[in-house]
Amino acid sequence: MKKMLFVFNPRSGKAQIKNKLMDILDIFAKAGYELLVHITQGPGDAMDAVERYGNGMELVVCSGGDGTLNETINGLMKLERIPRLGYIPAGSTNDFASSLKISRDMLAAARAIVYGKPYSVDIGCFCKERHFVYIAAFGAFTEVAYLTPQDFKNVLGHQAYMLEGMKSLTSIKSYYMRVKCDLVELEGEFIFGMVTNTVSVGGFKGLVTQDVALNDGEFEVLLIRTPKTPLDFTNIINYMFLKEEPNEYVHKLRTSSINFFPEEPIDWVLDGEFGGTRREVEIKNRKKKIQILRNPQKKH
Repeated sequence: MKKMLFVFNPRSGKAQIKNKLMDILDIFAKAGYELLVHITQGPGDAMDAVERYGNGMELVVCSGGDGTLNETINGLMKLERIPRLGYIPAGSTNDFASSLKISRDMLAAARAIVYGKPYSVDIGCFCKERHFVYIAAFGAFTEVAYLTPQDFKNVLGHQAYMLEGMKSLTSIKSYYMRVKCDLVELEGEFIFGMVTNTVSVGGFKGLVTQDVALNDGEFEVLLIRTPKTPLDFTNIINYMFLKEEPNEYVHKLRTSSINFFPEEPIDWVLDGEFGGTRREVEIKNRKKKIQILRNPQKKH
């Protein structure tokens, strides 16, 4: 029989998987899979489970939020042979699922895994040791994702990020750094930076261009310089969300690799989870490294 490892986070979203679990397992069993099921017990457990049990599996499926998906990806990247990936989104924002047009209906997502087609996606390599699937970021608002308690996310959902984000407006910090990629080199003070492979960030689709290809070997990069006046800050927001005229504070570019050289250590977020405090950061695109199963009719 075909072997599947199914890893799920029972607390993601509003713990909705508990009402769907038996139906999901039934879909997998009827498709001819021999199932090994692992319920995550805390941070890092999904990655450990995939690394421990993933070898020899034809398919690894995870269910949870973006953090669970990130852990699963990191576990897969440790295997000698990377099996195909299935994803049942069950988190508060599910940015990557949105980019891939994976259904938020858990049973529909499960059926897409067993009857869908493989779609190759790029993976980001962070400082040669960690990986991310859709975003690596630093600066303003990035701490909101991993400082917002899971129970708070469950109760308020996407509003939780907005409420917590408002609190950080009064304490935006600047970082002096040099940024280097391909033929572009920038230097100065920045309040925010993100390296992405997605069309949705934090549930918003206006932060990145909509012609993103998830398997072209390139990242979309957004860097925001420190505004000098409240009007500068307003202009930045208007440009990012209302598509007004470009201004000197916002840089958008595409690249397959990028390096950051800050004057002081900076906290990073990978797929919504804390990625560590780093002095120098190297990010490289690993083109088409993972094959994820989705509905064959979904075009992207």
